Amino acid sequence: MNLFQVIELVRPKPHQGGSSGVLDRCHDIEDLRDVARRRLPRAVFDYVDGGADDEISLSANRQAFRQVRFLPQALQDVSAPDLTTQLFGTGLAVPFGLAPTGYTRMVHSGGERAVARAAAARGVPYTLSTVASTALEDVAATGNSNLWFQLYVLRDRGLTHELVDRAAAAGYRVLELSVDTAVSGHRSRDVRNGLTIPPRLTLRTLMGIGARPGYWTSMLRGAPLTLANLQSATASSGGTTVARVNELFDPSVTWDDIAEIRQRWSGPLVLKGLLGPADIRRAVDVGVDGVHLSNHGGRQLDRSITPLDLLRPARDAAGECLAVLLDSGIRHGADIAAAVALGADACFIGRPYLYGAAVGGTAGVERVIDLLTAQLRRTMQLLGTADLTDLRKHGPGLVTLEHRPLPGRKSTAHV
Repeated sequence: MNLFQVIELVRPKPHQGGSSGVLDRCHDIEDLRDVARRRLPRAVFDYVDGGADDEISLSANRQAFRQVRFLPQALQDVSAPDLTTQLFGTGLAVPFGLAPTGYTRMVHSGGERAVARAAAARGVPYTLSTVASTALEDVAATGNSNLWFQLYVLRDRGLTHELVDRAAAAGYRVLELSVDTAVSGHRSRDVRNGLTIPPRLTLRTLMGIGARPGYWTSMLRGAPLTLANLQSATASSGGTTVARVNELFDPSVTWDDIAEIRQRWSGPLVLKGLLGPADIRRAVDVGVDGVHLSNHGGRQLDRSITPLDLLRPARDAAGECLAVLLDSGIRHGADIAAAVALGADACFIGRPYLYGAAVGGTAGVERVIDLLTAQLRRTMQLLGTADLTDLRKHGPGLVTLEHRPLPGRKSTAHV
């Protein structure tokens, strides 16, 4: 090898596809998390990354996927794996979507609109949260045709019903009703950091501006950060602490409220939370179309069962009459493959796309979707499965769960 060949090997290569150099150097979700941690103020990163109380569920969610063991089929034609699927009558490019997350503009100035554009570009659904920082009509104006709306039943039933009607009028396809927020979980990091919506210029904040000038310049140039869908409930205070949002939730919600919303909403209705077989059978009676197994990413009831451990009994209880969705703990395309093999119709991710948004806005979210898609495709090929139907059909023989987690890169990251 001569000198010119050596120089060519070490010469920096131009980046392809218009993405930033930083995004091109992020090869998995953990890489994106590392960059997001360096870019975001500590209070904001902790809001994204943290969980409830001792964060036992937060850790357990990830550990559950590390207990997955694969036994692939040999000598199958996997030259052209098909990752497409149907969910509530709509085709998806891949069997996963973007879960609802609150206050997304706190992570990146593009906020929920940036996420919606990325989801549309990659053919996946995006679920907007009740506590979004962009109004649901403004997100619909991005042109994304597969938007879902996540609803909290509020103490103000008039406001709750108004949100349902607004979502229908704006063209949201699916209504996802969270049933795990009778009260808000105690998120210790947020309490210690005194996190507020919008962030306030305290002495600690001012000190943080020097450490994260790019973040604060972007935030200060943008519109004020608010709970955009709940302006009438928070207008009097001009802002609210994250903990005070708890006052909006209604601990008296029952199955009767679900039935009332079912009558009000004509499209697909999904219940989101920790739903065991008995609750799933009752959901069928109420007339819902799907259940979304979630422990809120470890942000509500600490020490709760992981959704992955609940998946098989949930699938048995739901039969084929309900869609079964799953989040909490997903960090890799292999996690999605395991969940589909064990009975999930689709998975949803939350923290990973927030890391991507923090790094690169719409392009960062697209990078997350692309990474997970490539990992899922490769896992299916190595498992010997040509499409998702094949993965589900042979799932019991392809996947087992063990009690000892796989070793991995040392990290405090969670989903």
